[in-house]
Amino acid sequence: MKGKVIGAIETCHEDESSFRRIDTFVNFSDPFVAKNFDINACTWAFGMNLIDLRQWRRKNLTSLYQKYLQLGSERPLWMAGSLPLGWVTFYNQTVALDRRWHILGLGYDSEVARADIERAAVIHYDGIMKPWLDIAIGRYKGYWNKYVKYEHPYLQQCNIHE
Repeated sequence: MKGKVIGAIETCHEDESSFRRIDTFVNFSDPFVAKNFDINACTWAFGMNLIDLRQWRRKNLTSLYQKYLQLGSERPLWMAGSLPLGWVTFYNQTVALDRRWHILGLGYDSEVARADIERAAVIHYDGIMKPWLDIAIGRYKGYWNKYVKYEHPYLQQCNIHE
């Protein structure tokens, strides 16, 4: 992976529905952030990643993650959960994967092309319209339903039905 730690699908193209600007989630008014990160840096989707664990260990990224986690608990470096923490930890450590690896949008975009879904290695119901919810996008539910064992006791307890 060209010496990088993570392979992932970029989400930094403004013309795509998966577009995410890093400065929407990371506080660039903080001097530490402004000094160490590029406001124009590309973000990526965490739904499916390839990880080189040797590189992860070699670059001591667990310690870096913990350092950023501690800094973030002391002052507002980011918002919106764990995505920004991952983006800063793996900053300059991510290689872009071909989009066929991971198709995004099945939880918010009703216009994802069937051909793109069919050729993707991983489909991702990112967004709020998860396939197990009543608000799901109906045309995508079948991709999920075929793998679900609705008779499983845990799903029954969660009131998840076909």
